[in-house]
Amino acid sequence: MHNRTIFTCLLLSILLFTCISCVERKSSDKDEEINRPQRTKETEKLLHNLKATPVKGFMFGHQDDPLYGVTWEGDSGRSDVQSVTGDYPAVMGFDIGKIELDSEKNIDNVAFAIIREEMIRHYKRGGMITVSWHTDNPLTGGHSWDVSRDDVVAAILPGGEKHDLFIDWLDRAAAFFNSLITEEGTKVPVLFRPWHEHTGSWFWWGKDLCSVEEYTALWEMTRSHFDGAGVDNLLYAYSPDLQGPGEIYMERYPGDDLVDLLGLDGYHRNNEQGVEAYVASLDIILSFLTKEGAKRNKPIALTETGLEAIPIVDWWTTVLFPVLERYPVSYVLVWRNARERPDHYYAPYPGQLSADDFVTFYEHPKTLFSKDILNLYQ
Repeated sequence: MHNRTIFTCLLLSILLFTCISCVERKSSDKDEEINRPQRTKETEKLLHNLKATPVKGFMFGHQDDPLYGVTWEGDSGRSDVQSVTGDYPAVMGFDIGKIELDSEKNIDNVAFAIIREEMIRHYKRGGMITVSWHTDNPLTGGHSWDVSRDDVVAAILPGGEKHDLFIDWLDRAAAFFNSLITEEGTKVPVLFRPWHEHTGSWFWWGKDLCSVEEYTALWEMTRSHFDGAGVDNLLYAYSPDLQGPGEIYMERYPGDDLVDLLGLDGYHRNNEQGVEAYVASLDIILSFLTKEGAKRNKPIALTETGLEAIPIVDWWTTVLFPVLERYPVSYVLVWRNARERPDHYYAPYPGQLSADDFVTFYEHPKTLFSKDILNLYQ
């Protein structure tokens, strides 16, 4: 009898503990849902616009457009694209590499204060902002392209030797995104492209440097930490490199709940001899993205592309435009016009070989620049 009483008491205690644990777990889950920030109305509007844009055409974008260009830097209001067309790109890309080190300047030696100012200025003219992050290697201290170790991602995940350091890095990036506020108090919406081109292996987060599980855990940790830091003005773009469709593209996809846009980074690397190969590769993957985007209710974009130094006089109208016209692409972004490397530019400047063709490209009703977007969505 005594033993039965003890057994009954133990059973009741176990049941009570289990119930309390369930309540606490449910309460914790509920708290996490409450703490997950609801995106700003401006950010939701950006997502709506990205989905709606292909009905009208596609937005044109340029990396670092107002920060510097061929032979110039820091001229207020200047832009190589604007100098050629009289209009700014609809999309401007920026990079926050070195924010993790609490540096005053980014990876391209531009002050973050200036980058913030130009982001806000472009948003106020009706434009869209997209951000990449060429993060330094947290294990070796090298740059993004330091692939000397294949355990970097493992080292920054929970339990890894560099996890605490990397959390500090995420905090600094979150603080920057939270600081993008206009004079009127509006938080600027941003399309963020974390851990891009991961289907290649030239960054420390690339496919040969971490497992599928480690890569998706990195993405989830980044998103969760930003959510916890109150970053409510980001959309997230998934942007592999030009390796192929299907399993290659989707192998490390973190999930529909963590991704807002399906992107693609694919450059024209071999000049005129590579035109057919470039167009064929874009056709294959953009066709795949069109189907995946429709299935998942995600907009699609050519998140990085271009032909360095643009040596083909009619590249804009005979190579790039025809392939993009075939697919519901929300925007295309060409890479930067470096002021420190004479032949490293991807948009024309006045007098450049393809400048006249770019004006023709600009004048087509399906290519959308800053003034077009202002009229469409403001």
